Amino acid sequence: PTPQNRIQKRLIPHNTQNQIKDRCTTMSVNNNKNFDYDYLVIGGGSGGIASAKRAAGHGARVAVVEKARLGGTCVNVGCVPKKVMWNAATIAEILKHDAKHYGFESTAETYAHNFALLKKRRDDYIVRLNQIYGRGFDNAGVTHITGAARFVDEHTLEVTDESSGETSRVTAGKILIATGGRPVFPPGPGIAEHAISSDGFFELESLPKKAVVVGAGYIAVELAGVLNALGSEVHLVLRKNQALREFDEMIRNGLDAEMVRQGIVIHRDTNGVASIALDDHSANTNSKTKTVTMHSGDVITGADVVLMAIGRAPNVEYLNLQNADVATDGKKNYIVVDAYSNTTNPSQSVFALGDVCGVVELTPMAIAAGRRLADRLFGPVELQNIKASYENVPTVVFSHPTIGTIGLTEAQAVAQYGADDLQIYRSRFANLFYGIFDVEYDDKPKTSMKIICVKSKGEQVVGLHVLGMGSDEMLQGFGVAMKMGCTKADLDSCVAIHPTAAEELVTMGQWGTSPQVSGAVRNGSLSSLHAVDSAKSNM
Repeated sequence: PTPQNRIQKRLIPHNTQNQIKDRCTTMSVNNNKNFDYDYLVIGGGSGGIASAKRAAGHGARVAVVEKARLGGTCVNVGCVPKKVMWNAATIAEILKHDAKHYGFESTAETYAHNFALLKKRRDDYIVRLNQIYGRGFDNAGVTHITGAARFVDEHTLEVTDESSGETSRVTAGKILIATGGRPVFPPGPGIAEHAISSDGFFELESLPKKAVVVGAGYIAVELAGVLNALGSEVHLVLRKNQALREFDEMIRNGLDAEMVRQGIVIHRDTNGVASIALDDHSANTNSKTKTVTMHSGDVITGADVVLMAIGRAPNVEYLNLQNADVATDGKKNYIVVDAYSNTTNPSQSVFALGDVCGVVELTPMAIAAGRRLADRLFGPVELQNIKASYENVPTVVFSHPTIGTIGLTEAQAVAQYGADDLQIYRSRFANLFYGIFDVEYDDKPKTSMKIICVKSKGEQVVGLHVLGMGSDEMLQGFGVAMKMGCTKADLDSCVAIHPTAAEELVTMGQWGTSPQVSGAVRNGSLSSLHAVDSAKSNM
């Protein structure tokens, strides 16, 4: 997830807004029959597929070039299989820790988990999704070209079938780069040889007894949580002091405390991994454990798996971008784009979106950008200035417990508006799920919530953060409210659903004391209610 303050760092406008507007209003389906297609998409991930199908729906001749399985990172080695594993880990937590409080007799000692069966069923599900994407192409009239693509010029791709080595050329009026990203490894002796990435996590055939997860981002904390809940001894290695450093302080501190409570061993301020070496296995030739040495001198021995989750890099090296006059940022090699997915290609024939640009690296964001780009290029006139919105993007982390966040962190809000102009509402409580647990209140997992409002804007909500059970599901609706510019009074005007954790977000603070400029008032429904009450009183 990319916090709000990083968005503008990745959206690099290389033309003025007037120039953008001028070229946006001239885009349309290219009917030049000298091209094989109107629209070629490099990359069969979520963003590329969404854009291709939307363009085909507008009548464009479309093809997608993909060298691997359809669905990209999200479907094959990302969001979808990760959520399956998170589901399994959540069930394990209930069986081991929670079920007994509700009268169930089974304990951690009496249940067994078949990791191989979980992997098989997860992998079978992914294969079905790959097939669904293929049928979706057929139904939409999108051509699927298997191979790796590179630019010959701004309208021509050379496609290599990696199984046969055969090459062919294909042309299009417009070309979209949606090649996504890949995990990276740090330098150091033995690291590339003896560690796995998040991709490798989904290749594990058995649950490791002892796992070392290296990284401070959402992938690291998610996979560390899954492994810990399923029964591995987990060590989380942080370069600095905390994970998720760009999230709100409440989120960072709360998750840190919960990971420690759950038994994850956190190695702080290590400055990263220096080396990985195989342990001495002379006494047991079947063992393949490893020793991990950090730059700080900290050492972890006997690790069955070392998982690197330190970051990702865009897939651009093979593309020959210079042949299409497409520039990268020179730092992490992200493709330079503006808010309309335009690259630096001077004729505006080549576009890019998704993780290859490093702008809000989330699957739904890539899908939205892909569809909006197709609408702008091939849709009706009224859509030719349209673009995706990168503001107030709701983000969920499937940690244990889950995190839901949207808008500014408290630190960002202070920097933007000043501390004196903020009204911040906070709440921390034990979910009712844990109410009957026969343990001390302090030992019950907590839900934490924060609503950040700007006083000078009528207490408009500019940040909303939740850590705790159900935060992943409750955030979507509040995301809609924030996109509509909701105020604290708007939240207060919504009658709570009881008993839920989400009701805390509409009852927080001293109810009804915020400036009463609510959606109900703006839409006139409040006066309608008064009219009904008046009519009843006169009966």
